Amino acid sequence: MILKVENIAKAFGKNKVLTNVSFEMKPSSLYGIVGENGSGKSTLLKIIVGEWRPDHGKVSFTGKLGYCPQQTLLFSQLTIDEHFSYFASAYGIDKAASENQSGDLMEYFNFKKYKKVKIANLSGGTQQKLNLAIALLHRPKLLILDEPYSGFDWDTYQKFWDYTHHLRNEGCAILVVTHFLTEKERFDRVFNLVEGELT
Repeated sequence: MILKVENIAKAFGKNKVLTNVSFEMKPSSLYGIVGENGSGKSTLLKIIVGEWRPDHGKVSFTGKLGYCPQQTLLFSQLTIDEHFSYFASAYGIDKAASENQSGDLMEYFNFKKYKKVKIANLSGGTQQKLNLAIALLHRPKLLILDEPYSGFDWDTYQKFWDYTHHLRNEGCAILVVTHFLTEKERFDRVFNLVEGELT
């Protein structure tokens, strides 16, 4: 088991956002969680990745965690290359491995030509590509994606799913959280988050 979520509950004051959320993920699995805006999807993700604590329940996982939040965690005055160096240091990746992996990701998602450009001068779509690539930089075994293809053009969208297939073949478990799914057949399981519970 790579991820185990047990009886998670979370409230903000009198607003009960999550009431009893439980599920498990095995290696090479792809799960989706859908729900309306305000249903608690991002709250659940922040609890899974350890940013917030639940009021009740627990989360456990094994292996490296990759997290791609909906809001990009980028610095406007740094270049793409500088971002990879910064996050490689945070992940404990040596320079050679970081350059190899970041080069492959930039090539694959077609934004290598922007590697010396500051974030402030990049389109939203290119920023989102970098946001995803940073989550993939350390080759995670559990990948958590919050609205991952927002801002992608069609070609990047297709490449995203091709790369997802590649990750699954390597044993990575992937959780995609979004307000809509148009291709449910790609997933092993899709949950609906309604009134604080998964259905």
